[in-house]
Amino acid sequence: MVGVAVALVTTALVVGGCGGAEPETEVRAVNGQTFDLTPQQPGRVRGEKVDAIAAKVPQAIRDRGTLIVTGSANTGGPLRFFANDDRTLIGSEVDFAYLIADTLGLKVELRAADWAQNFVAIDSGAVDAFISNVTVTEERKEKYDFATYRLDNLALEVAKDANWTYTDRKSLAGKRIGVGSGTNQEQLLVQWNDRNVAEGLPKIDIAYYQQATDYYLALASHRLDGYLGPNPVAVYHVATANQTKIVANFSGAGDALQAEIAVLTRKDNDLIGPVHEALQYAIAHGTYQKVLEHWGLTSEAVTETRINPPGLPKKTG
Repeated sequence: MVGVAVALVTTALVVGGCGGAEPETEVRAVNGQTFDLTPQQPGRVRGEKVDAIAAKVPQAIRDRGTLIVTGSANTGGPLRFFANDDRTLIGSEVDFAYLIADTLGLKVELRAADWAQNFVAIDSGAVDAFISNVTVTEERKEKYDFATYRLDNLALEVAKDANWTYTDRKSLAGKRIGVGSGTNQEQLLVQWNDRNVAEGLPKIDIAYYQQATDYYLALASHRLDGYLGPNPVAVYHVATANQTKIVANFSGAGDALQAEIAVLTRKDNDLIGPVHEALQYAIAHGTYQKVLEHWGLTSEAVTETRINPPGLPKKTG
């Protein structure tokens, strides 16, 4: 599968001053594209209120005037990560939240939680939408509604000096592979392991950590043989840390179909319709494409948004 549109390299733009060096302000791509790391995000792509779509937002949300959006704080650049102040969330997923809210005539209230807790927040009604590299799956569709906005591609990342090669899932037999708990990539890895074991191969040793940084430390120290995660994050990390490499790419649904990333809401609460229309409006008017261009993700663009399309198959057995 294809990955992000540009390869990245780190350019630490450090400004000297009496108080010492200031935080890094941007990351630069090899093609000259720059990625702003500041909390102000002056180049963020914004939208405009569309009255006909905004009128379809549930009354309680319109009365409140805010769209409460949750997501993981540690997905990593360029998706959802902290700016150089270590407290402001930035990235493509944040920008899509702003773009949708703008179209709906709402202000964004961003929240962050561990992956599983984001679903809990949706279930309880504490938040309106989960926008954080969420893949459509058949199991999730039983409880939630989805409006797609990006292709879902995964990457297998290994240490730069790894002495093993990847050919197919059988290459992972007996290897210790890190993956985020509760993610679609975990489900895919479990399925691969089940098939390997059924064929008499050694088990994949699946490892879980709390933070993405923990996975990368484990990779660098060879406590992990590999890490299966979102392709955009892997490309960004490979280029900025210079400690790892990508050896394989996959659809988030494996061989079954091309997986898609989507906005997630509670099922049948009448919000996914206007969210879908807001995304389609952004696609039709070019602001959607500008967000992807801004973060180097044009290769993961979709031509239309879909409500509850076929997703990653349910677990078997």
